[in-house]
Amino acid sequence: MVSETFGSQLQENHAEARERVRDISEFDSWINGAGHTTDKTIETIDPVTADPITTVPRCSLTDIDTAVDAAWRAFDEEWSDTTPAERSRLLSEWIDVLRDHIDELSLLECIDTGKPISQARGEVEGAIGTLEHYASTCRNLDGRQVSTSEDLHLYTRKEPYGVVGQITPWNFPIWAAAWKLGPALGTGNTTVLKPSAKAPLTTIRIAELSEGIFPDGVVNVVTGTGSDVGGALTEHDRVRKLSFTGSVGVGQQVMKAAAENVAPVTLELGGKSPFIVFPDADLEKAVTAVADGIFYSTGEICDGFSRALVHESVHDEFVDRFVEKAESYTLGDPLDEETTMGPLTTESQYETVMEYIEAGKSEGATLLTGGGSPDDADLQDGWFIEPTVFDDVENDMRIALEEIFGPVQTINTFSSYDEAIELANDTEFGLAAGIATEKTSLVHNAAADLEAGLVYVNEYGPILPQAPYGGFKASGIGKDLGTEVLDHYQQTKSVYVNLDEPEL
Repeated sequence: MVSETFGSQLQENHAEARERVRDISEFDSWINGAGHTTDKTIETIDPVTADPITTVPRCSLTDIDTAVDAAWRAFDEEWSDTTPAERSRLLSEWIDVLRDHIDELSLLECIDTGKPISQARGEVEGAIGTLEHYASTCRNLDGRQVSTSEDLHLYTRKEPYGVVGQITPWNFPIWAAAWKLGPALGTGNTTVLKPSAKAPLTTIRIAELSEGIFPDGVVNVVTGTGSDVGGALTEHDRVRKLSFTGSVGVGQQVMKAAAENVAPVTLELGGKSPFIVFPDADLEKAVTAVADGIFYSTGEICDGFSRALVHESVHDEFVDRFVEKAESYTLGDPLDEETTMGPLTTESQYETVMEYIEAGKSEGATLLTGGGSPDDADLQDGWFIEPTVFDDVENDMRIALEEIFGPVQTINTFSSYDEAIELANDTEFGLAAGIATEKTSLVHNAAADLEAGLVYVNEYGPILPQAPYGGFKASGIGKDLGTEVLDHYQQTKSVYVNLDEPEL
Protein backbone atom coordinates (compact mmCIF):
# COMPACT_ATOMS: atom_id res chain seq x y z
CA MET A 1 0.00 0.00 0.00
CA VAL A 2 1.02 3.61 -0.47
CA SER A 3 0.19 6.47 1.88
CA GLU A 4 -2.36 9.07 0.82
CA THR A 5 0.10 11.93 1.35
CA PHE A 6 1.19 12.53 -2.23
CA GLY A 7 3.24 14.68 -4.57
CA SER A 8 3.50 18.39 -3.97
CA GLN A 9 1.79 18.02 -0.59
CA LEU A 10 4.53 15.64 0.56
CA GLN A 11 7.21 18.01 -0.71
CA GLU A 12 5.51 20.92 1.04
CA ASN A 13 5.18 18.98 4.30
CA HIS A 14 8.87 18.13 4.32
CA ALA A 15 10.04 21.61 3.35
CA GLU A 16 8.05 22.94 6.29
CA ALA A 17 9.37 20.22 8.61
CA ARG A 18 12.98 20.91 7.62
CA GLU A 19 12.42 24.59 8.36
CA ARG A 20 11.09 23.67 11.80
CA VAL A 21 14.19 21.55 12.36
CA ARG A 22 16.49 24.46 11.49
CA ASP A 23 14.57 26.67 13.92
CA ILE A 24 15.31 24.25 16.77
CA SER A 25 19.09 24.51 16.75
CA GLU A 26 22.23 25.35 14.80
CA PHE A 27 23.26 21.72 15.37
CA ASP A 28 26.87 22.41 16.19
CA SER A 29 29.05 19.89 17.96
CA TRP A 30 28.82 20.10 21.76
CA ILE A 31 32.12 20.49 23.60
CA ASN A 32 32.73 21.72 27.14
CA GLY A 33 29.10 22.71 27.64
CA ALA A 34 28.71 24.85 24.51
CA GLY A 35 28.22 24.65 20.77
CA HIS A 36 31.41 24.10 18.79
CA THR A 37 31.75 25.06 15.12
CA THR A 38 34.31 24.11 12.45
CA ASP A 39 35.27 25.51 9.07
CA LYS A 40 34.08 22.38 7.26
CA THR A 41 30.56 20.96 7.50
CA ILE A 42 28.55 17.90 6.44
CA GLU A 43 24.97 17.91 5.16
CA THR A 44 22.38 15.63 6.67
CA ILE A 45 19.78 14.56 4.11
CA ASP A 46 15.99 14.05 4.26
CA PRO A 47 15.55 10.45 3.01
CA VAL A 48 12.01 11.13 1.80
CA THR A 49 12.90 13.90 -0.66
CA ALA A 50 16.73 13.68 -0.87
CA ASP A 51 16.92 17.37 0.10
CA PRO A 52 19.42 18.73 2.66
CA ILE A 53 18.03 19.21 6.16
CA THR A 54 20.88 21.16 7.73
CA THR A 55 24.64 20.95 8.23
CA VAL A 56 26.74 19.74 11.14
CA PRO A 57 30.43 20.41 11.83
CA ARG A 58 33.10 18.19 10.32
CA CYS A 59 35.43 17.85 13.29
CA SER A 60 39.16 17.31 13.00
CA LEU A 61 41.79 15.70 15.20
CA THR A 62 42.25 19.08 16.90
CA ASP A 63 38.54 19.17 17.78
CA ILE A 64 38.76 15.65 19.21
CA ASP A 65 41.72 16.74 21.35
CA THR A 66 39.65 19.69 22.58
CA ALA A 67 36.74 17.44 23.50
CA VAL A 68 38.94 14.88 25.27
CA ASP A 69 40.72 17.66 27.19
CA ALA A 70 37.35 19.10 28.25
CA ALA A 71 36.13 15.68 29.36
CA TRP A 72 39.26 15.05 31.46
CA ARG A 73 39.05 18.50 33.02
CA ALA A 74 35.42 17.88 33.98
CA PHE A 75 36.29 14.46 35.38
CA ASP A 76 39.30 15.60 37.39
CA GLU A 77 37.79 18.82 38.73
CA GLU A 78 34.19 17.82 39.48
CA TRP A 79 32.64 14.65 38.11
CA SER A 80 34.97 12.13 39.78
CA ASP A 81 33.97 13.55 43.17
CA THR A 82 30.22 13.11 42.68
CA THR A 83 28.37 10.42 44.56
CA PRO A 84 26.01 7.94 42.90
CA ALA A 85 23.09 9.80 44.48
CA GLU A 86 24.27 13.12 43.02
CA ARG A 87 24.71 11.60 39.56
CA SER A 88 21.27 10.05 39.81
CA ARG A 89 19.75 13.42 40.66
CA LEU A 90 21.44 15.16 37.73
CA LEU A 91 20.44 12.42 35.30
CA SER A 92 16.86 12.77 36.54
CA GLU A 93 16.93 16.53 35.96
CA TRP A 94 18.11 15.90 32.39
CA ILE A 95 15.39 13.32 31.87
CA ASP A 96 12.74 15.82 32.97
CA VAL A 97 13.97 18.29 30.34
CA LEU A 98 14.02 15.61 27.65
CA ARG A 99 10.44 14.64 28.49
CA ASP A 100 9.41 18.24 27.84
CA HIS A 101 10.90 17.94 24.34
CA ILE A 102 9.52 14.56 23.21
CA ASP A 103 7.63 16.01 20.23
CA GLU A 104 10.64 18.00 19.08
CA LEU A 105 12.99 15.02 19.39
CA SER A 106 10.51 12.77 17.59
CA LEU A 107 10.40 15.19 14.66
CA LEU A 108 14.20 15.29 14.47
CA GLU A 109 14.45 11.49 14.51
CA CYS A 110 11.73 11.15 11.89
CA ILE A 111 13.21 13.68 9.46
CA ASP A 112 16.80 12.53 9.94
CA THR A 113 16.23 8.77 9.57
CA GLY A 114 12.95 8.40 7.65
CA LYS A 115 11.32 6.45 10.48
CA PRO A 116 7.54 6.74 10.69
CA ILE A 117 6.71 9.37 13.30
CA SER A 118 5.00 6.79 15.53
CA GLN A 119 8.18 4.68 15.61
CA ALA A 120 10.36 7.75 16.15
CA ARG A 121 8.23 8.80 19.12
CA GLY A 122 8.41 5.30 20.60
CA GLU A 123 12.19 5.30 20.31
CA VAL A 124 12.51 8.72 21.91
CA GLU A 125 10.41 7.46 24.81
CA GLY A 126 12.51 4.28 24.92
CA ALA A 127 15.69 6.35 25.10
CA ILE A 128 14.32 8.41 27.97
CA GLY A 129 13.22 5.22 29.72
CA THR A 130 16.75 3.83 29.37
CA LEU A 131 18.27 6.94 30.93
CA GLU A 132 15.68 6.75 33.70
CA HIS A 133 16.69 3.15 34.40
CA TYR A 134 20.35 4.07 34.85
CA ALA A 135 19.49 7.12 36.91
CA SER A 136 17.93 4.64 39.31
CA THR A 137 20.44 1.80 38.94
CA CYS A 138 23.50 3.94 39.56
CA ARG A 139 22.33 4.58 43.12
CA ASN A 140 23.07 0.92 43.91
CA LEU A 141 26.71 0.82 42.80
CA ASP A 142 28.96 -0.82 45.35
CA GLY A 143 31.93 -3.07 45.89
CA ARG A 144 32.01 -6.17 48.04
CA GLN A 145 33.73 -7.51 51.13
CA VAL A 146 35.81 -10.66 50.63
CA SER A 147 35.96 -13.06 53.58
CA THR A 148 39.55 -14.15 54.31
CA SER A 149 40.93 -14.21 57.85
CA GLU A 150 40.55 -12.31 61.11
CA ASP A 151 43.73 -10.28 60.56
CA LEU A 152 42.83 -9.09 57.06
CA HIS A 153 40.04 -6.85 55.83
CA LEU A 154 39.73 -7.32 52.05
CA TYR A 155 37.25 -5.41 49.93
CA THR A 156 36.75 -4.23 46.36
CA ARG A 157 36.00 -0.80 44.94
CA LYS A 158 34.35 -0.04 41.60
CA GLU A 159 35.80 3.07 39.96
CA PRO A 160 35.14 4.81 36.62
CA TYR A 161 37.70 4.78 33.82
CA GLY A 162 37.62 8.53 33.37
CA VAL A 163 37.03 9.60 29.76
CA VAL A 164 35.27 7.10 27.54
CA GLY A 165 34.77 7.24 23.78
CA GLN A 166 31.44 6.18 22.32
CA ILE A 167 30.34 5.72 18.70
CA THR A 168 26.70 5.24 17.73
CA PRO A 169 25.00 4.19 14.46
CA TRP A 170 22.50 5.91 12.18
CA ASN A 171 19.68 3.39 12.48
CA PHE A 172 18.70 4.08 16.13
CA PRO A 173 20.43 7.41 16.90
CA ILE A 174 18.76 8.58 20.10
CA TRP A 175 18.17 5.15 21.59
CA ALA A 176 21.76 4.05 20.97
CA ALA A 177 23.02 7.29 22.51
CA ALA A 178 20.95 6.63 25.64
CA TRP A 179 22.25 3.04 25.84
CA LYS A 180 25.76 4.43 26.06
CA LEU A 181 25.34 7.69 27.95
CA GLY A 182 23.16 6.31 30.74
CA PRO A 183 25.56 3.71 32.16
CA ALA A 184 28.71 5.73 31.35
CA LEU A 185 27.54 8.83 33.21
CA GLY A 186 25.84 6.86 35.95
CA THR A 187 29.07 5.07 36.83
CA GLY A 188 30.99 8.35 37.00
CA ASN A 189 32.72 8.64 33.62
CA THR A 190 32.76 11.63 31.31
CA THR A 191 32.23 10.97 27.62
CA VAL A 192 33.07 11.99 24.09
CA LEU A 193 30.35 10.59 21.85
CA LYS A 194 30.41 10.51 18.05
CA PRO A 195 27.02 10.00 16.38
CA SER A 196 26.77 8.88 12.78
CA ALA A 197 27.19 11.74 10.33
CA LYS A 198 24.14 10.38 8.53
CA ALA A 199 21.73 10.96 11.44
CA PRO A 200 23.28 13.11 14.17
CA LEU A 201 20.50 15.56 15.01
CA THR A 202 18.83 14.01 18.06
CA THR A 203 22.17 13.23 19.68
CA ILE A 204 23.32 16.82 19.31
CA ARG A 205 20.01 18.09 20.63
CA ILE A 206 19.92 15.94 23.78
CA ALA A 207 23.45 17.13 24.58
CA GLU A 208 22.29 20.74 24.19
CA LEU A 209 19.39 20.00 26.51
CA SER A 210 21.86 18.98 29.23
CA GLU A 211 23.18 22.54 29.42
CA GLY A 212 23.26 23.84 32.98
CA ILE A 213 22.62 20.38 34.43
CA PHE A 214 25.92 18.51 34.11
CA PRO A 215 29.21 20.31 34.67
CA ASP A 216 30.72 21.60 31.42
CA GLY A 217 32.67 18.86 29.66
CA VAL A 218 30.86 15.87 31.17
CA VAL A 219 28.94 15.25 27.92
CA ASN A 220 30.66 16.02 24.61
CA VAL A 221 29.32 15.26 21.13
CA VAL A 222 31.67 15.45 18.14
CA THR A 223 30.32 15.19 14.60
CA GLY A 224 31.96 14.14 11.37
CA THR A 225 32.84 11.10 9.33
CA GLY A 226 33.75 7.74 10.75
CA SER A 227 37.10 7.65 9.00
CA ASP A 228 38.16 11.04 10.39
CA VAL A 229 36.39 11.58 13.70
CA GLY A 230 35.70 7.97 14.57
CA GLY A 231 39.27 7.00 13.80
CA ALA A 232 40.71 9.86 15.83
CA LEU A 233 38.52 9.00 18.81
CA THR A 234 39.33 5.28 18.82
CA GLU A 235 43.06 5.93 18.42
CA HIS A 236 43.23 8.64 21.08
CA ASP A 237 45.72 7.76 23.80
CA ARG A 238 43.73 9.56 26.51
CA VAL A 239 40.46 7.71 25.91
CA ARG A 240 40.38 4.94 28.51
CA LYS A 241 37.46 2.87 27.24
CA LEU A 242 35.59 2.52 23.92
CA SER A 243 32.06 1.45 23.09
CA PHE A 244 31.06 1.03 19.46
CA THR A 245 27.84 0.02 17.68
CA GLY A 246 28.02 -0.56 13.94
CA SER A 247 29.32 -2.91 11.26
CA VAL A 248 31.66 -5.85 11.78
CA GLY A 249 34.34 -4.35 9.54
CA VAL A 250 34.49 -1.05 11.41
CA GLY A 251 34.24 -2.87 14.73
CA GLN A 252 37.39 -4.79 13.86
CA GLN A 253 39.17 -1.50 13.14
CA VAL A 254 38.01 -0.09 16.48
CA MET A 255 39.31 -3.16 18.29
CA LYS A 256 42.72 -2.90 16.58
CA ALA A 257 42.99 0.80 17.40
CA ALA A 258 42.02 0.19 21.03
CA ALA A 259 44.67 -2.51 21.31
CA GLU A 260 47.39 0.08 20.66
CA ASN A 261 46.35 1.87 23.87
CA VAL A 262 45.24 -1.27 25.74
CA ALA A 263 41.78 0.28 26.04
CA PRO A 264 38.90 -2.13 26.71
CA VAL A 265 36.13 -2.21 24.11
CA THR A 266 32.46 -3.07 23.90
CA LEU A 267 31.32 -3.96 20.37
CA GLU A 268 27.71 -4.40 19.26
CA LEU A 269 27.98 -5.37 15.61
CA GLY A 270 25.89 -6.97 12.87
CA GLY A 271 23.38 -9.79 12.76
CA LYS A 272 21.64 -12.28 10.52
CA SER A 273 19.04 -13.47 12.97
CA PRO A 274 17.02 -16.64 12.40
CA PHE A 275 13.44 -17.17 13.50
CA ILE A 276 12.44 -20.84 13.76
CA VAL A 277 8.79 -21.67 13.13
CA PHE A 278 8.15 -25.10 14.63
CA PRO A 279 5.20 -27.23 13.38
CA ASP A 280 3.05 -26.53 16.47
CA ALA A 281 3.49 -22.75 16.23
CA ASP A 282 0.60 -20.32 16.35
CA LEU A 283 1.10 -19.03 12.81
CA GLU A 284 -0.65 -15.72 13.42
CA LYS A 285 1.84 -15.00 16.21
CA ALA A 286 4.76 -16.28 14.13
CA VAL A 287 3.91 -14.17 11.10
CA THR A 288 3.52 -11.06 13.23
CA ALA A 289 6.80 -11.71 15.04
CA VAL A 290 8.80 -12.22 11.86
CA ALA A 291 7.21 -9.21 10.15
CA ASP A 292 7.88 -7.00 13.18
CA GLY A 293 11.43 -8.31 13.24
CA ILE A 294 12.26 -7.51 9.61
CA PHE A 295 9.98 -4.67 8.52
CA TYR A 296 10.15 -2.45 11.61
CA SER A 297 12.36 0.58 10.89
CA THR A 298 12.45 -0.53 7.21
CA GLY A 299 14.60 -3.50 8.18
CA GLU A 300 17.51 -1.32 9.31
CA ILE A 301 17.87 -3.22 12.58
CA CYS A 302 20.85 -5.25 13.78
CA ASP A 303 18.83 -8.05 15.34
CA GLY A 304 16.12 -8.20 12.65
CA PHE A 305 14.61 -11.61 11.87
CA SER A 306 15.99 -11.67 8.34
CA ARG A 307 15.93 -15.50 8.10
CA ALA A 308 12.67 -17.36 8.66
CA LEU A 309 13.26 -21.09 9.10
CA VAL A 310 9.88 -22.77 8.68
CA HIS A 311 8.96 -26.43 9.24
CA GLU A 312 7.93 -28.13 6.02
CA SER A 313 4.51 -29.08 7.39
CA VAL A 314 3.47 -25.43 7.88
CA HIS A 315 5.60 -23.81 5.18
CA ASP A 316 2.86 -23.15 2.62
CA GLU A 317 0.41 -21.66 5.10
CA PHE A 318 3.12 -19.54 6.70
CA VAL A 319 4.21 -18.22 3.30
CA ASP A 320 0.67 -17.29 2.28
CA ARG A 321 0.05 -15.46 5.53
CA PHE A 322 3.43 -13.76 5.52
CA VAL A 323 3.12 -12.43 1.98
CA GLU A 324 -0.29 -11.01 2.86
CA LYS A 325 1.23 -9.37 5.95
CA ALA A 326 4.12 -7.91 3.95
CA GLU A 327 1.76 -6.41 1.42
CA SER A 328 -0.32 -4.75 4.16
CA TYR A 329 2.38 -2.20 5.10
CA THR A 330 1.66 1.41 4.20
CA LEU A 331 4.64 3.09 2.52
CA GLY A 332 4.64 6.85 2.50
CA ASP A 333 5.48 10.06 4.27
CA PRO A 334 6.97 9.28 7.71
CA LEU A 335 5.35 12.45 9.06
CA ASP A 336 1.95 10.83 8.43
CA GLU A 337 0.67 8.88 11.45
CA GLU A 338 -0.87 6.33 9.06
CA THR A 339 2.48 5.42 7.49
CA THR A 340 3.90 2.11 8.73
CA MET A 341 7.07 2.01 6.60
CA GLY A 342 9.27 4.88 5.53
CA PRO A 343 12.32 5.02 3.29
CA LEU A 344 15.77 3.69 3.99
CA THR A 345 17.90 6.28 5.73
CA THR A 346 20.58 6.79 3.09
CA GLU A 347 20.95 6.53 -0.66
CA SER A 348 23.94 4.21 -0.29
CA GLN A 349 21.91 1.82 1.86
CA TYR A 350 19.10 1.90 -0.71
CA GLU A 351 21.58 0.92 -3.42
CA THR A 352 23.03 -1.85 -1.23
CA VAL A 353 19.63 -3.38 -0.56
CA MET A 354 18.66 -3.25 -4.23
CA GLU A 355 21.91 -5.05 -5.08
CA TYR A 356 21.04 -7.82 -2.62
CA ILE A 357 17.57 -8.17 -4.12
CA GLU A 358 19.10 -8.61 -7.57
CA ALA A 359 21.56 -11.14 -6.12
CA GLY A 360 18.67 -13.12 -4.64
CA LYS A 361 16.98 -13.29 -8.01
CA SER A 362 20.15 -14.33 -9.83
CA GLU A 363 20.97 -17.04 -7.27
CA GLY A 364 17.64 -18.76 -7.84
CA ALA A 365 15.55 -17.71 -4.85
CA THR A 366 11.85 -17.19 -5.57
CA LEU A 367 10.71 -13.57 -5.23
CA LEU A 368 7.20 -13.69 -3.77
CA THR A 369 6.47 -10.00 -3.31
CA GLY A 370 8.20 -6.63 -3.36
CA GLY A 371 11.64 -6.38 -4.86
CA GLY A 372 11.74 -2.73 -5.81
CA SER A 373 10.57 0.80 -5.21
CA PRO A 374 6.85 1.62 -5.00
CA ASP A 375 5.25 2.28 -8.39
CA ASP A 376 3.84 5.62 -7.28
CA ALA A 377 5.83 8.42 -8.91
CA ASP A 378 5.33 10.69 -5.89
CA LEU A 379 7.67 8.51 -3.80
CA GLN A 380 10.44 8.23 -6.39
CA ASP A 381 12.60 11.01 -4.91
CA GLY A 382 12.97 9.11 -1.64
CA TRP A 383 14.78 5.88 -0.86
CA PHE A 384 11.74 3.63 -0.55
CA ILE A 385 11.82 -0.15 -1.02
CA GLU A 386 8.75 -2.36 -0.76
CA PRO A 387 8.64 -5.14 1.83
CA THR A 388 10.37 -7.98 -0.02
CA VAL A 389 10.01 -11.73 0.53
CA PHE A 390 12.15 -14.53 -0.97
CA ASP A 391 11.25 -18.22 -0.71
CA ASP A 392 13.27 -21.32 -1.72
CA VAL A 393 16.37 -19.83 -0.13
CA GLU A 394 19.47 -21.93 0.51
CA ASN A 395 21.85 -21.12 3.34
CA ASP A 396 24.80 -20.62 0.99
CA MET A 397 23.11 -17.80 -0.95
CA ARG A 398 24.36 -14.26 -0.32
CA ILE A 399 20.92 -13.11 0.83
CA ALA A 400 21.03 -15.83 3.51
CA LEU A 401 24.65 -15.29 4.52
CA GLU A 402 25.19 -11.54 4.52
CA GLU A 403 23.53 -8.78 6.52
CA ILE A 404 21.28 -6.87 4.10
CA PHE A 405 20.01 -4.21 6.55
CA GLY A 406 16.76 -3.60 4.71
CA PRO A 407 13.18 -4.93 4.41
CA VAL A 408 14.16 -8.25 2.81
CA GLN A 409 12.90 -11.53 4.28
CA THR A 410 14.30 -14.94 3.32
CA ILE A 411 12.45 -18.21 3.97
CA ASN A 412 14.14 -21.60 4.40
CA THR A 413 12.45 -24.93 5.11
CA PHE A 414 13.52 -27.60 7.60
CA SER A 415 12.24 -31.06 8.52
CA SER A 416 13.71 -31.83 11.97
CA TYR A 417 14.73 -30.09 15.17
CA ASP A 418 18.42 -30.80 14.59
CA GLU A 419 18.24 -29.40 11.05
CA ALA A 420 16.54 -26.23 12.30
CA ILE A 421 19.25 -25.61 14.90
CA GLU A 422 22.00 -26.38 12.39
CA LEU A 423 20.55 -23.92 9.86
CA ALA A 424 20.04 -21.26 12.52
CA ASN A 425 23.62 -21.49 13.76
CA ASP A 426 25.16 -21.73 10.28
CA THR A 427 26.18 -18.05 10.23
CA GLU A 428 29.12 -15.95 11.34
CA PHE A 429 26.71 -13.82 13.38
CA GLY A 430 25.08 -14.49 16.74
CA LEU A 431 23.17 -11.43 17.84
CA ALA A 432 19.58 -12.66 18.12
CA ALA A 433 17.28 -15.57 17.30
CA GLY A 434 13.58 -16.29 17.62
CA ILE A 435 11.37 -19.32 18.28
CA ALA A 436 7.71 -19.90 17.48
CA THR A 437 6.25 -22.83 19.40
CA GLU A 438 3.68 -23.63 22.07
CA LYS A 439 5.85 -26.35 23.64
CA THR A 440 7.86 -25.42 26.70
CA SER A 441 10.42 -28.16 26.03
CA LEU A 442 11.13 -26.75 22.57
CA VAL A 443 11.48 -23.23 23.96
CA HIS A 444 14.08 -24.11 26.56
CA ASN A 445 16.03 -26.61 24.48
CA ALA A 446 16.20 -24.32 21.46
CA ALA A 447 17.12 -21.32 23.63
CA ALA A 448 20.06 -23.36 24.96
CA ASP A 449 21.13 -24.67 21.54
CA LEU A 450 20.94 -21.38 19.59
CA GLU A 451 24.23 -19.48 19.32
CA ALA A 452 22.85 -16.01 19.97
CA GLY A 453 22.98 -13.41 22.71
CA LEU A 454 19.21 -12.80 22.59
CA VAL A 455 16.38 -15.28 22.11
CA TYR A 456 12.82 -14.06 21.54
CA VAL A 457 9.89 -16.45 21.98
CA ASN A 458 6.75 -16.01 19.82
CA GLU A 459 7.37 -12.27 19.44
CA TYR A 460 9.95 -9.75 18.33
CA GLY A 461 11.16 -7.85 21.39
CA PRO A 462 10.74 -6.03 23.61
CA ILE A 463 14.22 -4.71 24.34
CA LEU A 464 14.37 -3.58 27.95
CA PRO A 465 17.20 -1.82 29.79
CA GLN A 466 16.93 -4.33 32.64
CA ALA A 467 18.46 -7.12 30.50
CA PRO A 468 21.88 -7.29 28.80
CA TYR A 469 21.97 -6.79 25.03
CA GLY A 470 24.78 -8.12 22.87
CA GLY A 471 25.77 -10.96 20.60
CA PHE A 472 28.01 -13.96 20.16
CA LYS A 473 30.61 -14.69 17.45
CA ALA A 474 31.06 -11.85 14.92
CA SER A 475 28.13 -9.94 16.43
CA GLY A 476 30.37 -8.46 19.07
CA ILE A 477 31.84 -8.63 22.54
CA GLY A 478 30.56 -7.24 25.80
CA LYS A 479 27.06 -6.03 26.54
CA ASP A 480 24.95 -2.93 26.38
CA LEU A 481 22.11 -2.60 28.91
CA GLY A 482 21.39 -4.66 32.00
CA THR A 483 23.64 -4.51 35.06
CA GLU A 484 26.36 -6.17 32.97
CA VAL A 485 27.03 -2.92 31.12
CA LEU A 486 27.92 -1.20 34.40
CA ASP A 487 30.95 -3.48 34.72
CA HIS A 488 32.12 -2.38 31.26
CA TYR A 489 32.32 1.23 32.48
CA GLN A 490 34.05 0.50 35.80
CA GLN A 491 37.40 -0.82 36.96
CA THR A 492 37.60 -3.09 39.98
CA LYS A 493 40.21 -2.39 42.64
CA SER A 494 41.04 -4.81 45.47
CA VAL A 495 42.03 -3.24 48.81
CA TYR A 496 43.96 -5.31 51.38
CA VAL A 497 43.95 -3.91 54.93
CA ASN A 498 46.10 -5.94 57.32
CA LEU A 499 44.82 -5.75 60.89
CA ASP A 500 46.89 -5.97 64.05
CA GLU A 501 45.70 -7.41 67.31
CA PRO A 502 43.42 -4.86 68.98
CA GLU A 503 45.13 -2.88 71.74
CA LEU A 504 43.84 -0.27 74.16
